[in-house]
Amino acid sequence: MSERLRVWKTAYNTANLPVGMTTPPDAVSKWIVITRAAVFSMTVTSGLIGGLLAIGGERLLGGFTVNYGLLALAVFGLVVAHAANNMINDYFDLEGGIDTDDYVRAQYAPHPILSGWVTKRQLGAAILLMNAIDLAILVFLMTQRGPLVAAFALGGLFVSVFYVAPPIRLKHIGLGEPGVFIVWGPLMVVGTFFVATGQIPGWAWIASLPYAILVTSVLFGKHIDKIEADKKKGVHTMPVLLGERNARLVAQGLMISFYPIVLLAAAVGWIGPWVALVVLGLPRLAEVLKVFNQPRPETPPHSYVGWPLWFVGQAFVHTRRAGALLILGLLLNAFFPIKLPWL
Repeated sequence: MSERLRVWKTAYNTANLPVGMTTPPDAVSKWIVITRAAVFSMTVTSGLIGGLLAIGGERLLGGFTVNYGLLALAVFGLVVAHAANNMINDYFDLEGGIDTDDYVRAQYAPHPILSGWVTKRQLGAAILLMNAIDLAILVFLMTQRGPLVAAFALGGLFVSVFYVAPPIRLKHIGLGEPGVFIVWGPLMVVGTFFVATGQIPGWAWIASLPYAILVTSVLFGKHIDKIEADKKKGVHTMPVLLGERNARLVAQGLMISFYPIVLLAAAVGWIGPWVALVVLGLPRLAEVLKVFNQPRPETPPHSYVGWPLWFVGQAFVHTRRAGALLILGLLLNAFFPIKLPWL
């Protein structure tokens, strides 16, 4: 059992199996990798930001009440939707001839179908199951909050499906990054806020932007790693359109911009001042910016997991640190609210 737990932990932390593992993966570790559960933390963070903004607003500003049961259900639904999204990407990229044995996707982690772990039919069934669960959650939330919930859910579903599915294929025309920004910011954060409270104050839209920027920087990192492979496949992600050097500069700008936006939102009173704790993420930011200053190395460091991906891991580490500090600040805002003297 301890060995199995070690495999599950590795699969969750790296979206891959332990190096040198020769035995077939058990069902749990297999689906942890297939759904790419390693990145679910970004979705949970977006949902928690929406919930904590609601709780903090309730205690500091007043005017609405938080329903904690609906809040928890909304966050769960977001994670299920993220799992479906990841599988949809693999399904349609394989269908469209993008994912092959020599493409980046099959090199940094096992591809669900190309690895032989599941058949195309089984992956399709898993996608339908995840979406059926989310549909049930959506119907219930609509009975509690009205039809506006559907606008948030269907907006996310549109980006999820047509990120790679024909005829739109947002990723192929440089719109994948803006799509992710919209989903992990306004749709997830403000949508969760609305489910929790039944209201949407104007400041919630602004407060949803900083973390959306960080998630977008992670996708930028991944697409920078795949520039050459995507060029050959005719996939015009934003880094492909910008070029490798310019894309690294944009990714750096995205990561940097998170901090002044958070601090400005606190300074004008949209969110409590405890979020200033995000400045503790600046040392990590400095390390990641140094990595983005240089092209990817020709060969991976010793024992490196996930090659040929490079920049995405660095951006993810920064996003995880900055996101955790933002959550901590929002928690303190919610339970120990204070007002700045000039407000």
